[in-house]
Parts: sequence; structure tokens; C-alpha cells
Amino acid sequence: MKIALVAGESSGDLLGAGLVRALRERYPEAVFEGVVGPEMLAAGCEQLEPSESLAVFGLIEPLTHLPRLLRLRKNLVRRWTTSPPDVFVGIDAPDFNLGLEKRLRAAGVKTVHYVSPSIWAWRAGRIKTIKAAADTVLCILPFEEALYEDVGVDTVFVGHPKADSVAAVIDPVTARKELGIDADEVVAVLPGSRASEIRLLGETLFEAAALIAKSRDSIRFVTPVATPALRAAIEAQIEALELTDKVLLLEGDSERAMIAADVVLLASGTAALESALLTKPTVAAYKLGKLSYAIVNALNLLKLEYFTLPNLLTEIPLLPEFMQEDVRADDIARSVIELLDDPERRRFIADRFARLRVELAQNTDQRAADAVVALLTQ
Repeated sequence: MKIALVAGESSGDLLGAGLVRALRERYPEAVFEGVVGPEMLAAGCEQLEPSESLAVFGLIEPLTHLPRLLRLRKNLVRRWTTSPPDVFVGIDAPDFNLGLEKRLRAAGVKTVHYVSPSIWAWRAGRIKTIKAAADTVLCILPFEEALYEDVGVDTVFVGHPKADSVAAVIDPVTARKELGIDADEVVAVLPGSRASEIRLLGETLFEAAALIAKSRDSIRFVTPVATPALRAAIEAQIEALELTDKVLLLEGDSERAMIAADVVLLASGTAALESALLTKPTVAAYKLGKLSYAIVNALNLLKLEYFTLPNLLTEIPLLPEFMQEDVRADDIARSVIELLDDPERRRFIADRFARLRVELAQNTDQRAADAVVALLTQ
């Protein structure tokens, strides 16, 4: 048996690795190959291209990579129509994977799209493309299944892998000791995992940290650096604000950084949900490049009042959100300080996020593997 996969970025690589391990339990002799990252490599996939090659962000920015991405997709179509896999799994990266899935499905290959595109947030018309591309869609959010019912797309809610994998015990005291932090208050600052996020958001988030530090003597900030390539830019932003003595930089280890914190300040993305699953009061910011945002605005592509996943998954919004022109250091600092000053509010948020974790913990890897096996055996 041959199973082909294409995973976009590090989050897709983690999803893919869990799926591959679960499938290998059922098909020990299966061959796995495709566009994969280090986690999928470790799980036993053959790497035809690294996942990082799909890590492009925004609306305009990816255009410079378009010729390369089109060549890659053409080569994969040729490979997998000449020697078809038993099933193809496209993991996230919808702009790349849906086109690939459509071509493979037309050639008779069974296709799975893992992680529904955010049709509930923007570009709702993509549901027609998804219907043409995927035999099965694996959803990680509970409300997504209903979106596909009216158009007849087979969908399976598999839960969110972060809910299965985050630390079972949330112990800030131990986390601070392990990090060598001796402070009355701790704020984790996560400016993002892409260079574009550091450029667009990092300076403002650390400016907010500087404002917070002015009014609180015994406070420390901890920042996990997502990749070594981002460290120099983050250090430069911290040094420019004379925050070096107040900010502890970690090599990765975002989970420990958030566990140690009273409040988390971050660039919105998967980290916002991870912070919620760790039961942490959180403040989020999001910013696109000016041209990308102008296009989103002009075409009215963004459909939601809230943009962070936790606010979409709870009855009332619990995360202060700041987007685009509202991303201002003083307003962000004020929101963080309000949470630091209100332990009762923090407890309320932590309790609701603990329930959210239970709702999303569904043994995702096994449920995803069950859905793939069901398609294989139809």
C-alpha cells in the first residue's frame, strides 16, 4: 500500500506525523511519501520535498513563490498519476493542496483534505472547490461539519490535536523554577513564528511589554523563539526598547513559556488556541501586510466579528483582540494590565478554557486514521 501526503508548515507536519503513526499501526508495510517535515520524516515518511517549501503567508507575498509552487504541484501530479497511491492526504495548505487533490481525484485517486479551510471566516466560496477536490474532509473544529452538510461533502470531526497533546498538569510555579524566573508576575510574549509576523507585530508587542514594565517592578517577560532564524530580529527589537534585562528568550519551548505566565500576549494563530488549552488568559494581535489587508477589505473577504479560535469556540469572547490599525502598544498594554490586576477574571477564563480542552480532546490521530481507513475500504 502507498499513501501520499502533502503537509504545509510545521503545524501540518505535526498533524501528519500523528496520522502516519496511527495508520502504520494498521498497515505496517505501507509506504508513505510526499511533502513532509522533520516530524513526518521521523514517523517514517519519504521526503520528496520539505514542508517548509509551502510556508508562504498572506495574499500578495506568495506570488513571488508561485512559479516554484506550480512546478512542484505539476511534478507531484505527474508522479502520483503515473504511480498512483491508494489514498492522498492533503494536510492544511489549501491553496496548494486543493488543486492537487482535484487533479488526483479526477485521475481516480481517493483524496482526503485534513483541516477544513476557514470557510466560516473568509472565502466561503471555496466550499465548491473543496467538494470537487476531496472525497473526505477531516475537521478539527466542532462547528465545521454542519457547514458541509448542505453541499453533500463527507466530513468527520476528529478533534483538535493540541487538546490531546498539551500538558496535563498546568503548574506555573514549577515552570518558573525550571526557567529560572523569580518574579511576582510573568507575561509570555509570542510575536509569531514567521519573519513577516516579527516584522509586522514584534515591535508593537514588545513596546506594550515596555509600557507594562514601567508600572510593575517585579515583572518578567518570557519569549519562545520559534526558529533560530528569528532570534536576531527579536533580540534587536528587545534591545531597542531597553528590555534585555526583563525578557528571557527561549529556544522554542512555547508551552513551558505559556505555563509559566499569568497572561499570554501573542500574534494570533494556532498559538492562541494552544494558550487557551493551557487555560491561560490571553491577549491577541493580528496584522497583514498593507496590500494584503487592502485586498481583504476591498473584497469584503473577512466575515467574522472575532478572529481568534478561542473566541469562536466559547459562548462569549474571552480574548481581547487587536487587528490591523487597532494594533497599538498602549491599548494592548492596558488589556494585559487589566488581566494582571483581576485574578478573579483570570480564574473565570481559566475554568472556561479547561472545559474547551475537554470538548476538543477526541484522540485526533486515531479518529483521523479511522476516517482514512474507512475511505480506503469503501
